[in-house]
Order: sequence, then C-alpha cells, then structure tokens
Amino acid sequence: MGHVYYKIWIHSVWSTKERTPCLTKEVRDKLFNHILKKAEEKGLTIEVINGYTDHCHILLPLNPKYAISEVLNIFKGESSHWINSEKLTSSHFAWQEGYSAFSVSESQVERVRNYITNQEQHHKKQNFIDELKNFLKLHRIEYDAKYLS
Repeated sequence: MGHVYYKIWIHSVWSTKERTPCLTKEVRDKLFNHILKKAEEKGLTIEVINGYTDHCHILLPLNPKYAISEVLNIFKGESSHWINSEKLTSSHFAWQEGYSAFSVSESQVERVRNYITNQEQHHKKQNFIDELKNFLKLHRIEYDAKYLS
C-alpha cells in the first residue's frame, strides 16, 4: 500500500493537581494560547481547547508520528513549567497525574467542539468529577472511585 490515510480524533481531559480551582479566566486565556503555540511548533493541530477553573479539554486529530501519551505529556509538562515561570498562579502550579483520552467519531466532532467551547456554561450545572464520571461511563471505562471523589 503506497499511501497512508488516517484521521483519529481524540478528546482529552485532565485536571489541575488535587483539582485546585486556580485557572481563572485570565490564566486560562493565556494558558490555552500558549498551548496552541507550542502545538503548532511541534506540528500538532488542536481543533479546540478550553476548560474551567480546575481542568482542561482538548479536541485534536492525532498525528500518527506521536503517541497520545507523548502529545499530552508535551502539553501538560511544558505548560505547567510555563505557568510557574510566568507566575500566573499565586502558588506552585501542577497538573494532576494522568489524563483521560476518548476517541471521537467524525460525525461527532462538531458536537464535541461545541461542548468544549461551552465549558463555562456547562460547569454552572455540573462539576468536573461528575463530568468525568459521565465520560467514563459513556465510553464504558471502569474506574476506581477513590480517584474520583
């Protein structure tokens, strides 16, 4: 086979360490712009990035030259270092260990894009833990409740 065709959409979510609500609107705006720039430098495309005070959502087409874990570690590691060097939060910033990553069908990309775009509105009704539990149930992923309390 002479050609490779692919499009694998990933919706990823990760939280601040101990789910500390330190990502103000101003910090989020700066952070997400920074992550977008870093992604572009690495040849990665982010369809949409957004979040709320204690977490981040990204929708991206996975570049086959990178593993999901590698991409997300780039975003998380580099951005936490940057937040601390810029002193954007009042105390030392860190992301929680780990992440969630879900496949997205092409037919659902617009729906997921809208969901991520409207995070502030969504979180007036539901907190991050309940949101994540719903995603895990939807994707039939078993989880240890002690990590989601």
